[in-house]
Amino acid sequence: MITPNSKKLVEYYEKMLRIRRVEEKLMELFSNGEIPGFIHVCIGQEATPVAVCSHLKESDYISSTHRGHGHALAKGVDLKFFMAEVFGRKNGFCRGRSGSMHLACRELGVLGANGIVGGGIPIATGVAFASKYKKTGQVTVCFFGEGASDQGTFHESLNIASLKRLPIVYVCENNGWAEFTPQNIHMPIKSVADRAAAYNMLGVMVSNDFFKIYEAAGNAIKRARSGNGPTLLEVKCHRWHGHFVGDAQKYRTKEDIGAAKKDDCIRKFENRLLKDNVLTKKEIKEIEQRILNEIEEAVEFARKSPFPDKSELMEGVYV
Repeated sequence: MITPNSKKLVEYYEKMLRIRRVEEKLMELFSNGEIPGFIHVCIGQEATPVAVCSHLKESDYISSTHRGHGHALAKGVDLKFFMAEVFGRKNGFCRGRSGSMHLACRELGVLGANGIVGGGIPIATGVAFASKYKKTGQVTVCFFGEGASDQGTFHESLNIASLKRLPIVYVCENNGWAEFTPQNIHMPIKSVADRAAAYNMLGVMVSNDFFKIYEAAGNAIKRARSGNGPTLLEVKCHRWHGHFVGDAQKYRTKEDIGAAKKDDCIRKFENRLLKDNVLTKKEIKEIEQRILNEIEEAVEFARKSPFPDKSELMEGVYV
């Protein structure tokens, strides 16, 4: 098994914890009416973006989903500008135009989140095609949920990616819920990874464990970068909260929610670091406090940032 060194493990733990604390803060801010639009959080799924993006170079690409805060933060976006964008402020990455559901950062290869289910899959596939055509050596990672694997965009994209042996890794974060619909209602198979066989593509399924995701993603990205084509990586993870912030989840039992929270990828990772003497409980508390301070600074930065001026409305729009 591929295992990062202790310094890297602490770095990855911090990134996972930062994603969770940022999203908890976003839930609070949204509920207080400070954030426009809708918010979709990935709490419970933090291991996947960090484990996968830890293998990527700054020049590599990722495409995301409406539940994309974790992907952007794991790729390395600046927290202050991230927060300003979510607040709809001019200092954000997209000048406040993208909000939560369309976060993008060209400089870091964040192609953008996408509010359309399965909408990012062909975009990522096209970018991977361009990378191969130009011989840049870049890899693209495409994140999506299991519901997106029912879309035509998924099947068309995997077909062409396999035919052309594109440098892309398709990462399905299977949390068992396509918005409000459980997987067994809309999908006749148990594992999305099984769909890879139809395209002569390697399909790998792992549980919601940082180390298992890290190893599988590392192998898949290495294959893509060396010219051996795409991989479909499925992570069986859990969504703790509703489809969006404010969703009461009346379609879901308390037992199911409780089981999801019990399989906590951050807690499992933390316990492993404590057991292996990589971190102490005191150091974990210090990390937590530092992250909370960073978040408060980012929120204040966003609050003080200006709104875009109405005169900028048509800038960058093709007419």
